[in-house]
Amino acid sequence: MPLPKEDRYTLADALAWDEQDRIELIDGAPVMMAPPSRAHQEALMELSAQLHAYLRGKKCKVYPAPFAVRLFEREGERPEDVDTLVEPDISVVCDPSKLDDIGCKGAPDLIVEILSPSTTRHDRFTKFNLYQRAGVREYWIVDPVDKSVQAFLLEDGRYSAKDFGAAGDKIRVSVLEDCTIDLSRVFQE
Repeated sequence: MPLPKEDRYTLADALAWDEQDRIELIDGAPVMMAPPSRAHQEALMELSAQLHAYLRGKKCKVYPAPFAVRLFEREGERPEDVDTLVEPDISVVCDPSKLDDIGCKGAPDLIVEILSPSTTRHDRFTKFNLYQRAGVREYWIVDPVDKSVQAFLLEDGRYSAKDFGAAGDKIRVSVLEDCTIDLSRVFQE
């Protein structure tokens, strides 16, 4: 991988990197991502499975990581000009015009991040603010250690705490009509 090249990296650089390198770009700064834990992957698979089952036959689609999301890319923008690229653990996109061969251009409707020891601060602060600024309608932070979910809903450009769930609870996805996630299946003993 050609790091370090300069102070600012773009989508054009990221597209040239090795596919097994897990790197996000936040305002042109590369952020390396450690491999996820087993608990992280088990939560990811169960959440993705429940969302996929609910969305079968519907317009919205669920995409588990790795899936490139260019939160601020504008129509016709060149890869050399796109400097923010994230790989949320789970993205739900309801507008098919946002999808292309690379991933998603613009804000998904729902993003789920599953905490790992190396990503807790990044997910709770950096990505929280980034997703809020980009207009992601609903953001979930899943903690596999505490076996809990915090759900935030975008209202008037700011996130407000919508729901909190723990192992054994069922939690509603606000941006998907009648969609409920069974956390007892996400946080199995």
